[in-house]
Amino acid sequence: MDFDQQIQALIEKAPPDGSTPQILQAIAPALILIAQQLQHLEYSILQALDESWAIVVLSNLKQPGRQKKVIYAFPTLKDASSAAAVAADRVRPVLLPVTHILFQMIALEGLDSIVFFENPGNQEVGTEIPREQVQELISVYLQQYRSAPPPNSSNLPPDIA
Repeated sequence: MDFDQQIQALIEKAPPDGSTPQILQAIAPALILIAQQLQHLEYSILQALDESWAIVVLSNLKQPGRQKKVIYAFPTLKDASSAAAVAADRVRPVLLPVTHILFQMIALEGLDSIVFFENPGNQEVGTEIPREQVQELISVYLQQYRSAPPPNSSNLPPDIA
């Protein structure tokens, strides 16, 4: 699925509440902009049996007591399966479009970032996308969406009454 198809799938899955699909359309450029920094259209994440995403807590060796909560996104199901094997039967790999992962990360309270591993078989080097960066960029697009005039408002004739 290319980025446009991924966004369309997100919109189709959105609740038909009258605003969510339009908001998704408004923030789509932000999600795509960040996704374009990555090498793959889909990544595998580890999901617990309750369908929550497996969060890894990393400690800073130079600053004891400082922790970071991250999610790992793997370039292949094989890589994710290898990581899942370490956790026994508590998690399973799930392949997701990258824009869906970025969209979902803003809803995960307490999450600091997602680390996207780009090279199959190599979990030494990854691209870290901070949650704050995604939220800030989405905020810019939401601000533009909210300040735009409502559609068709300028098409009404002045003597509508």
